[in-house]
Amino acid sequence: MLLLAVALTPSAAFAADCAPTGNGSNPCPVTLVRPPVLPLSAMAKLGKALFFDATLSGSGTLSCASCHVPGAHYAPDNTLAFEKGGVAMDRFGVRAVPSLTYRERQPPFSVGPDNATSEVAPPAPPPPATKGLKSASNTGASAQAMVPQGGLFWDGRADTLQSQAAGPLFDSREMAATHAGVVSRLRHAPYSADLLRLVGPGASDDMLIADALFALARYQIEAPGFHPYSSRYDAWLEGKTRLTRDEAEGLALFNDPNKGNCAACHLSSVDEEARPPLFTDHQYEALAAPRNPLAPTGTTDLGLCAAGRADIGHTEAYCGFFRTPSLRNSATRKVFFHNGAFTSLRQVMDFYVWRDVDPGRFYPRRPDGSVALYDDLPKRYWANIDKTDAPFGDRKTPALTSQENDKIIAFLKTLTDR
Repeated sequence: MLLLAVALTPSAAFAADCAPTGNGSNPCPVTLVRPPVLPLSAMAKLGKALFFDATLSGSGTLSCASCHVPGAHYAPDNTLAFEKGGVAMDRFGVRAVPSLTYRERQPPFSVGPDNATSEVAPPAPPPPATKGLKSASNTGASAQAMVPQGGLFWDGRADTLQSQAAGPLFDSREMAATHAGVVSRLRHAPYSADLLRLVGPGASDDMLIADALFALARYQIEAPGFHPYSSRYDAWLEGKTRLTRDEAEGLALFNDPNKGNCAACHLSSVDEEARPPLFTDHQYEALAAPRNPLAPTGTTDLGLCAAGRADIGHTEAYCGFFRTPSLRNSATRKVFFHNGAFTSLRQVMDFYVWRDVDPGRFYPRRPDGSVALYDDLPKRYWANIDKTDAPFGDRKTPALTSQENDKIIAFLKTLTDR
């Protein structure tokens, strides 16, 4: 059922002899290769100080850690779909805040061959092409096409953690910092001597900011808390624990291309280097999540095509596309999808299996009683929506029963880090 031996090929990823045994143990245990745990470098230590420094913000009250809470797996610890920010802390962001965990293996943005098992950036972007069916039993070969992948933020607009850190720092709706304010803080903070020691006493203002952002990136890459791989599933992969019956059945449904088909995008297999699965293929999908009533009125979030990337421009074939997130620690999140439209894993699972069977469950109705399909994406982009990959598709009954959804959720809870 799952690729657990490094020598296995992708086509053998779902071999029945590697499914959980009757008692929930792993018949194909491996030794996972995790990032080494080493003392933080001087630059990473500086990044840690910056990560928790609220005085960098325009309000003086918001740090990186305010929204990326360590105790919540570097995600928000509240139920807000859009976090509060701004100089007066009276504004809201426009997207749900993602977790910062497991970014150490995030490739830069590119458009290239659909190879879900590779984290190497493909060549420069060619024109978009129609992708084929994605199957959890053959994630790469089943979709031979040039697809967008990699990058940070929901829309992939940043390629590095350094450039990503600048986004919320200077966004007027988030940390709302100014260039002058950040420079002043960097020159008069308890960590200023450390910064100048690393950058040089004659560093320009722009160099100070650039190196501060680099330090934030190094902290996220080096600190073990951002990528612990300490979940029960990781322990199961190594043969150190057993899955319950519901968890084991949930794993089977998660991987089954005719049922959940979740592993088509949220890869559950160990890679060729025996590294733990990230539960994402780093690619982008248009799933047409319903509009969140709390979203700013009169606006439409088009995602990837409106990210402002010079390498793809405003490519309409990418409108409505958002990055596939990792499912690690997803059971601890309070809001889901880029717009925070759902507030539980159960709602997410119901959306996947019922969207094309009974769309009235999720989309509002017009005065005449008809369903306002895909109400958060203009109609001219509806061709981009995934309507073929299971569990989506033209079907009379959902691909999963309510009980099967519960079992997949039971499995997803095994992905929570200790």
